[in-house]
Amino acid sequence: MTLVSVYDINKNRVGEIDLPDEIFNVEVRPEILNFVVKAHLAAKRVGTACVKTRSTIRGGGRKPWRQKGTGRARVGSIRSPLWVGGAVVHGPQPRDYSFKVNKKIKKLAMKMALSSKVQNNKFIVLDKLSLEKPKTKEFVKIKNALEVKKPLIVLDKEDKNVFLSVRNIPDTELMLAKDVDVYNVLKYDYLVITKDSIENLKQRLA
Repeated sequence: MTLVSVYDINKNRVGEIDLPDEIFNVEVRPEILNFVVKAHLAAKRVGTACVKTRSTIRGGGRKPWRQKGTGRARVGSIRSPLWVGGAVVHGPQPRDYSFKVNKKIKKLAMKMALSSKVQNNKFIVLDKLSLEKPKTKEFVKIKNALEVKKPLIVLDKEDKNVFLSVRNIPDTELMLAKDVDVYNVLKYDYLVITKDSIENLKQRLA
C-alpha cells in the first residue's frame, strides 16, 4: 500500500488514504503508454477527406478526338489525370484511422498513468470538492491554494456548480472518474482527485 495525504480545498491536511500498489504503484512502461495514446488520438481522427477519381468525376465519356491521323497524342478522356480539370491519382479517400487495443492493455496503461502521477508527486487527493454556487473566481482561489498548474480535476459524480466554475479556466479540465482516460491523465500536469473518485477507479481497474 502507498500512503497518501488527504487535503481539503485549502490544502490543509485532514487525513491519509491507502492506495493499492497494484493500481497506483506499478512499473511505468513508456511504450505501452505511447501505444494507448496513439490509439486514442487515432480514434479521434475524422477521416472524411475525399477526392474524385476517374470513376467518380463527371464528364469525359467521349473520346476528344480520333485515335489516329490528327498528329496529336492519343487521348481517351478529357478527365485524364494529365489534363487540367482531370481526376486525381491516388488521392485521399474516406477511411477509419482507429485500431484495436486489448482491454488488458488499456487497463494496464491506466494504472501506469496513475502511478506516474503518484511517483512524481503530481497526485493530490481531496476529501471533497463542491461549491455553493457557480463562481469561476472561487475555483481559481481553490486552484491557487492547492498550488497546481494545468490540473485535471476528477469527481465521482456530476456537480453543476463545479463544472460551470471550471469550464472557463485555461489549462484546467474536469472529468468524472468513469470517463477518465490515459490521454487526459498524461496531458495535464497534476491530477486532483476526490476520495470517492479513487474508490470508483479501484472498482474500474480491479
